[in-house]
Amino acid sequence: MRLANLLATTAVTASVMVGTGAASAQTIKIGASLPITGGLSVSGEKHRRGYDLCTKLINEAGGIMGRQVELLISDNRSDPATAINQYERFINVDKVDAVYGTFSSRLTFPVASILSKYNMVHPIPSGGALRIYEQGYKNIFYFQVNAAEYVGKDVIGVMKESVPADQLPKTAAIVHAEDFFANAIAAGLTGAKVIDPASNKEIADLAPGYLNEAGIEVVMTEIWPEEGFNDWLNLANSVKRSGAEMIIGLTASAEEAVQLTRAFKTVGATPKMVYLSQGAQNEYIDGVGNDAAEGVLIHTTWDAGVNFQGMLSGKPYSNADFIEAFTAEYGVEPDEDSAIPFAVCQGIEQAITGAGSTDNAAMGEWLKARTTDDPVRTVLGDFSWDEVGLPQEKKHVMTQWQGGELKFVYPTDQFEGVVPFQYPKNGF
Repeated sequence: MRLANLLATTAVTASVMVGTGAASAQTIKIGASLPITGGLSVSGEKHRRGYDLCTKLINEAGGIMGRQVELLISDNRSDPATAINQYERFINVDKVDAVYGTFSSRLTFPVASILSKYNMVHPIPSGGALRIYEQGYKNIFYFQVNAAEYVGKDVIGVMKESVPADQLPKTAAIVHAEDFFANAIAAGLTGAKVIDPASNKEIADLAPGYLNEAGIEVVMTEIWPEEGFNDWLNLANSVKRSGAEMIIGLTASAEEAVQLTRAFKTVGATPKMVYLSQGAQNEYIDGVGNDAAEGVLIHTTWDAGVNFQGMLSGKPYSNADFIEAFTAEYGVEPDEDSAIPFAVCQGIEQAITGAGSTDNAAMGEWLKARTTDDPVRTVLGDFSWDEVGLPQEKKHVMTQWQGGELKFVYPTDQFEGVVPFQYPKNGF
């Protein structure tokens, strides 16, 4: 093992959130490997805050079944091999009772195999690629809306509900990172086949694709490399020259979304509509400004304006409660990158309490037994899962930057506070 990996693997930060001092036999240990540094660090740090806050609140309420929770967080430096090593250490050295998932499909895919090997419940905050859920893992549970391949359904859904058919964009350009998550969304939009690279098995045939079903022709596609790409202006110019009325930018991080949007603004692109897979974060609006962000559509699992009703420590705990607690703790309002891991923590707390045990087999059975009538209740709404670990009967919250604020525009019939979708965008 390289020395850097060894140091990263062994540098585990232990956080006992309320008054228990050193770990004891009465402590419930939970481990999470997160990208606190490296290319995914912005989202990784926000995930840490979500886990930390939830743990603190649980401990302040008396813990889980009278036992305080000790949260162990390791920095995997956005590296898959390091993430694998850290979960191995959590299980074999630290003897954790449970784990929380990491950030991104790129890290989640290899980690899923390790956690399945040890029969651990694997609650996933951020790992939407369909291939993760088609490996036959028994105790895997996704805490977002659906696999990334199906995001396009709601992207088209908001347009069809809000824009007359004869005014919909007729052409689209798709540019995206060479990334698990971005590739998955693109596959659903274009109608590609999803192939497991290990077995060469076809997982899904997504033809004809959501864009084709909506009568939108893809006139350009381009993929940039996973790391080290900086030729944003040339990419933006290529998109502009394509004449596409709809721009689809599938980035691996909020930082990439900022760079892409800035480039479109610089070259003077004038699409009718822009959809980005990232950009719901505060860093996005701060990085591009109100004018460039205006009208950009972004899918999300969570929004501050949606008052989901969850549970924490056996009591009702709403989305508004979460926002208030997070703002008091960190001095800033949360976004989805902290809300999602908070919901994972809620789910594991409910699983341990429901099973009456930290036995992962019992926790897994309890989670599998959830239904739409008897779900896990979180700040992301209610969760029950199908046989492969994907949530049932949920839609993405489609959001749009309007006047410097992220407004939710879809679904139009599920929540109070939905606002009209602004169309066309009229450039950057």
